[in-house]
Amino acid sequence: MSDAVKTYANRDEIPDEYKWDLSSLFASDEEFSSALKAAESLVGEYASWEGRACSTGEDLLAYLRFDDDATLALERLACYAGRRADEDARVSRCQDMQAQVTSLLTRVESASAWFSPAILALPDERLDGWYASVDGLALYKLALDRVRALRDHTLAPEEEALLAQAGEMAAQPGLAFTMLNNADLTFPDATDSAGEKHPVTHGSFVALERSGDRALRESAYHSVYGTYGRVRNTSAALLAAQMRQLAFFSRARHYASSLEASLAPTEVPVEVYQNLIASVHRNFEPMHRYLDLRRRVLGLDRLRYWDIYVPIVEAPEETYTFEQAGELILEALAPLGEEYVGVVRHALGDRWIDVFETPGKMSGAYSADGHGMKPFILLNFQGELDDVFTLAHEMGHSMQTWLSNKAQPGRYAEYPMFVAEVASTTNECLLLRYLIEHSPKERRAYLVNHFCEQFRTTLYRQTMFAEFERDANEACAAGEGVGAEALSERYRALNDAYYGPAIESDDEIALEWARIPHFYYDYYVYVYATSFAAAVALSDRILREGKPAVDDYLGFLSGGCSKTPIELLRGAGVDMASGDVVDAALAQFSKLVDELEGLL
Repeated sequence: MSDAVKTYANRDEIPDEYKWDLSSLFASDEEFSSALKAAESLVGEYASWEGRACSTGEDLLAYLRFDDDATLALERLACYAGRRADEDARVSRCQDMQAQVTSLLTRVESASAWFSPAILALPDERLDGWYASVDGLALYKLALDRVRALRDHTLAPEEEALLAQAGEMAAQPGLAFTMLNNADLTFPDATDSAGEKHPVTHGSFVALERSGDRALRESAYHSVYGTYGRVRNTSAALLAAQMRQLAFFSRARHYASSLEASLAPTEVPVEVYQNLIASVHRNFEPMHRYLDLRRRVLGLDRLRYWDIYVPIVEAPEETYTFEQAGELILEALAPLGEEYVGVVRHALGDRWIDVFETPGKMSGAYSADGHGMKPFILLNFQGELDDVFTLAHEMGHSMQTWLSNKAQPGRYAEYPMFVAEVASTTNECLLLRYLIEHSPKERRAYLVNHFCEQFRTTLYRQTMFAEFERDANEACAAGEGVGAEALSERYRALNDAYYGPAIESDDEIALEWARIPHFYYDYYVYVYATSFAAAVALSDRILREGKPAVDDYLGFLSGGCSKTPIELLRGAGVDMASGDVVDAALAQFSKLVDELEGLL
């Protein structure tokens, strides 16, 4: 293992090998600007197809192929502008680039809004005849069937154009939150028990909360939540604006709720979301028991929220270089086969990844994708074990993108939201199981505790987020209060229910909703929980059955959106429609808590 990871005061200090290489998209900002200017013509081209794209089967095929090419060009522009903007939110030129692309995408969406109503107006028998007679059109049948399945929620062409024009306005709450969170907010230094100061950033906060110095943990906690407390009213106004725009669009499209409006296009029944929350509610007991074990091990009368991330088993005081993290991941993913591991090895050395944190950089981590492009991974690597897991997680996303792009035509390469976190979390599970298997016995308790933490932070915590998002949106749609006080009261009550009597609540944890970016992602967060349950089942099967399970799993990763998400996972051996997968994962968590208590 290594000494502490080097920190950088600005991006220019970082060696090129630790920064993503965007030249596969555009060689420079100037080339991007030229391509953006050329793409302005797409607005008129989309509009010119109105009235003729559905005249004949040949015209429909020609339009769909034009749309494929245009979508690829727009995705390249969006990917480049987004990555440049995320390098440093303080650089206005890059923020302007992203805003220009967003504006263009909105105008293209408006100019092409006639298409869905035109497809819906076609008689079934005419489309079927075209599929049979026009060579190449059958490729698009699944995509067109999905459009036609939303018939009841598609409006007249002029109304669709109006909704499309509102898209740029609807994006503003999320953009404003991003600027507040990443560019404007700074946190006071935290003070440890010896009186020494420690910088607090989005990237360092979790590492500070894992410190064995309780005074440092508490100080960092107050630093972060005290800051959000000072902007709580602004934060509530932004989140309320986000929820109101979701309510507007769901009503305009005749959905019963914004939740249904979000899930229906992804082909996931609302019951899956509701059943996840119900299943976790039925299984609060293992979580309460785990937190009480944590309280006893730490020797506390009551836990506080700054005590829930510190490991309760002594861990080696080691950090990982980025290279060491990469090698560990390659070893852990070996069960997935040499072809899979070979692409991961290539990604680690081919500048897919922007590694280190610098001022103004987008917080957190992600994998950005698009058809016909290599994926790009953003990290804020601190050298902790959690950062190794984050690298494995984002690499799972990138591998699913890579394999789907390789196997599927552009129309079907983008995998659905419901399965978007499965590959990433399966990588994490394989890494953890590898570490448990290859560690001496004295480290087993530490790793079992880490696995318990994965259940706590992913299955329980993300479900709590999903419940908050559902309930807050329902309150907003009903005209109930969604100001800072109401949101905090609701959020605090959920924390009390999920974490139980072992932990003492406080006014600051009630503000955590203000720092969660996923509440601006339109009901995305629940997939972390369902995906974790699926990943537990998939990693079990891969390690138990070997090649047959690996072949099924790689088939799933290569599936894109060629099937419904439920069907894709069923092909890998996991049936998420039944609800049994979540219950089985929570039963495994209960056993892990029993094992951890025995080890301790």
